Amino acid sequence: MTTIQGPAIFLAQFLGDQPPFDTLENICRWAKGLGYEGVQIPTWDSRYFDPQKAAESKTYADEIKGTVEGLGLKITELSTHLQGQLVAVNPAYDTLFDGFAPEKYHNNPQARTEWAVQQLKYAAKASQNLGLNAHATFSGALLWHTVYPWPQRPAGLVEAGFKELGRRWTPILNAFDEAGVDLCYEIHPGEDLHDGASYEMFLEEVNNHPRACLLYDPSHFVLQCLDYLEYIDIYHERIRMFHVKDAEFNPTGRQGVYGGYQNWVNRAGRFRSLGDGQVDFKSVFSKLTAYDYKGWAVLEWECALKHPEDGAREGAIFIKDHIIRVTEKAFDDFAATGIDDAKNRTILGL
Repeated sequence: MTTIQGPAIFLAQFLGDQPPFDTLENICRWAKGLGYEGVQIPTWDSRYFDPQKAAESKTYADEIKGTVEGLGLKITELSTHLQGQLVAVNPAYDTLFDGFAPEKYHNNPQARTEWAVQQLKYAAKASQNLGLNAHATFSGALLWHTVYPWPQRPAGLVEAGFKELGRRWTPILNAFDEAGVDLCYEIHPGEDLHDGASYEMFLEEVNNHPRACLLYDPSHFVLQCLDYLEYIDIYHERIRMFHVKDAEFNPTGRQGVYGGYQNWVNRAGRFRSLGDGQVDFKSVFSKLTAYDYKGWAVLEWECALKHPEDGAREGAIFIKDHIIRVTEKAFDDFAATGIDDAKNRTILGL
């Protein structure tokens, strides 16, 4: 077994225009001050990180790595959540998702998708240049608007959607394979890969690609009423990343999983700061440790109630307290009698 690495923090929710959140160096210094040991870096804001430069210039990648490590931190992974979303967008969401791409690609879905695919390929090489072995992204979605089958889905629609999704992602997965990096999909509502069943359909379309791995985040499963502990039992061999994020689901007589179009404060299912929700993190950390998860425990802070700086401060302590330092010996070793083949045969009556 391996002791999980951490605590680390995903920087995406904390980026801003004011210190200490305005530059990579400043935000890393802030994270270190809270007790974090690693940072997961988003790649859609060039003020902090430029994936093309990191892919094309080992010098730039080394400079970024040097900045982070000079502050006593490690880069855990890069993230292309926004770009990954744009690899597959149903036309119903074109206007909403245009904001995830540079303005010159707005109102041009084909160009936007081509830009997103190239961004993923840059991220593969950038990860390699940084010496990373895993990367976070979203799958995008062609079928999400049909998640509830009314009107009835036409025969073959789902199969066609996943076939196209597999076609788009296979070259990207191959690029990550060439870079020696696992591409980890965050299984998430709004994506075609939103639960185990949809992930398995995708795996079939990419021929069980060895780089088509998972970012485990139990908060999204709480809101779907999915067994997030059994999920680890089923998919632990593919789990390469871990977002430590809490959530709660409190259905009422007025609303349930779908939330009644309410805002985050008023939804039955809400993301919460660590320790304020319902995720059984003691069991989560125990299962991942038992399955020899070798990656990082990374805080992804999202909460409709608590201030983000309080969530970040509390999150570092919470993760540190849940990481299990693995034992190097069995608890009953004191009673061991050594190896004696003859004695073993006698005990067996042989």
